[in-house]
Order: sequence, then structure tokens, then C-alpha cells
Amino acid sequence: MLISTMNKRSNDQTLKAAIDELLKTFHLDEKMQEVKLVNSWEKIMGKAVSNRTTQIFIRDKKLFVYLNSASLRQELHNEKEKITRLLNDEVGTAVIREIIFQ
Repeated sequence: MLISTMNKRSNDQTLKAAIDELLKTFHLDEKMQEVKLVNSWEKIMGKAVSNRTTQIFIRDKKLFVYLNSASLRQELHNEKEKITRLLNDEVGTAVIREIIFQ
């Protein structure tokens, strides 16, 4: 009796690889990274900063952060480079180049 072995076809791939390929094909991979970065704002910056953030979005590799506290805005402005690095490290790629606090 012959036991047939299942041969994997050369175009078979994992679900993750297929989704990654789909995202790249439709140029959605960058958008997904941007969403991850915005969603990680509270985790990286903490609840106190997050509670004072009124709006946050990314446009042209710039993170726009609207805050309702002038003193916090100045504090964060002084740490822009560090915050940029922490956020990019969180998502694993350079999603933003600059942060603009308003």
C-alpha cells in the first residue's frame, strides 16, 4: 500500500505572508503602520498625556498632536526627537520623521 504524501505547492504561503503581500500590493502597509503608531500613543506617552491629547493624526510622515495644555505642549516639544524614536521603535519601522505639537 502506497502512502501518498502531501506535497506543498510552490505558491503556498502562510496567512500572514498572504496578508502582508496583499497590503503591499494595495499600498496599505504604510497606512497600517500609521494606525499602529497612533494607537500606541497612550501606551508610549501614558494616560496623563493621552487625556490631554485632543486630536492625533499622521500626514506626510509628520505626526500632528493637538493638546489642550500649553505647558505640556512645551514639555513635549523639548522631547520631540526622543518621542519620535520611541513611537517608531514601537511599530518597528520609521513611520514618522517629525512631530508637530499644536
